[in-house]
Amino acid sequence: MVYNLLTLPVTLFFIGNAVLHLYYAIRLNRKYPKRQNLYNSFIVFLLWIVAGIVYPLFYTLDDEYIRFHQSLSLNIICIYAPLLVLLILYYQYNVVLKSNPELRKQRTIENFDKKFNELNPMATDKRYSIKTDLHRKVFHLLPPLIIIILWNFAIHIWEGTLGADEVWGVSGRDYGVFLIITVGYTGILLFAAIDYVRLSFIFEKRTIYHLFPSCLSNILARTIKRSEVYDFAKPVGMVLSYVPIFFLPFEIFAAAALISTIGDAAASTFGIAFGKCHFPKNSHKTLIGYIAGFITSLFVGIFTIWIFKQEISTIKLVLISFSGASVFLIIDLLSLKIDDNILNPILSASTMMLVYLLA
Repeated sequence: MVYNLLTLPVTLFFIGNAVLHLYYAIRLNRKYPKRQNLYNSFIVFLLWIVAGIVYPLFYTLDDEYIRFHQSLSLNIICIYAPLLVLLILYYQYNVVLKSNPELRKQRTIENFDKKFNELNPMATDKRYSIKTDLHRKVFHLLPPLIIIILWNFAIHIWEGTLGADEVWGVSGRDYGVFLIITVGYTGILLFAAIDYVRLSFIFEKRTIYHLFPSCLSNILARTIKRSEVYDFAKPVGMVLSYVPIFFLPFEIFAAAALISTIGDAAASTFGIAFGKCHFPKNSHKTLIGYIAGFITSLFVGIFTIWIFKQEISTIKLVLISFSGASVFLIIDLLSLKIDDNILNPILSASTMMLVYLLA
């Protein structure tokens, strides 16, 4: 697929967001150097660019049917999603704040910080309650689950049960790509918009933080880490990391996405609930967490790959899953400055794909 008038705007839109993300990151780093992770922000900046550049390459054909769906996707991503954000901000400004002017004074980053402390009294940059951890992990699990549901709908219902591929001239595979890319890219933009509004407090005289809906503020206060109060939240980087690996066989993509979420959830939850022996000693991570994460990742990989490719041999299935779980464990052990929500999907998928080709 080549760039055309239906795909180029999305590419330019995402590259523009990459620049905006980096600009925010630099401003945040200058103001809160100890709270803002510039390494992560630069990686996310690159992922924004990658997502924009590869967008046209997901479609294998270029005909009138594909172009119709590309047109629909373009409208949703570049027109309807930004309009939705503007309508929410307009509603907050002209309805919510006008009916309750005091709310403008209450909606500040300082009050959000206080709310976060009330909800997470024991939280530090690296330690938080099991309740907060469960909220985070459920939130992180939603994107891969939505992707898997959309893919199964396109393959088994759109093409299989309904036979709509013959009516619309689009295969189940291409329709699945259309659904997932459209929903995924739109979701990325909406999550990013939330962060842009929330982090606008860095522009003291031009802040629009007071337009940040209270319901979203409450959700974030229950799902982010202390280090994210003055930094970007994780969902955008995590979902962007799925973009380059979506070109791989779907069973590898799905396994990597679920390993990075379910494996991480198991490691974190078991570590917080039952962990006694910390490794390294000054770390918040525990041996039971490492073991739980590895075992869970292994079985998640085996089950996911088998579901989507049942004809695969047992030895190859185990080898691929073991390689993905091993990469997950290594990343967990290294505790790098780069967010493991970004590293895990990309490195696990790359390693599993290599074993997939060689085994």
